[in-house]
Amino acid sequence: MKLMTIYQGDNKIELHNSILGKETVYVNNEEVSSKYSFWGTSHVFDVLEDSEWVEYELVTGLGMYGVTIDLYREGYAIIESSSGCRSGI
Repeated sequence: MKLMTIYQGDNKIELHNSILGKETVYVNNEEVSSKYSFWGTSHVFDVLEDSEWVEYELVTGLGMYGVTIDLYREGYAIIESSSGCRSGI
């Protein structure tokens, strides 16, 4: 099941999960990270932007109201949940 799609420049970043707890991150339809987790995890991956590799971190968690998702580019927040997943992992 797709949880999120974000367009960052010319790139499409997607997060999918399964009922068995497998989280998969895709960039431009190519798998860049996959982990099993029920409580949340961190996915670190590199994306080619304008001939330079840029590091992203996608952090998932489980908050009071459901799944939380944070996305960081080179350490700066692009999407940040109110609970701040990164601090909980």
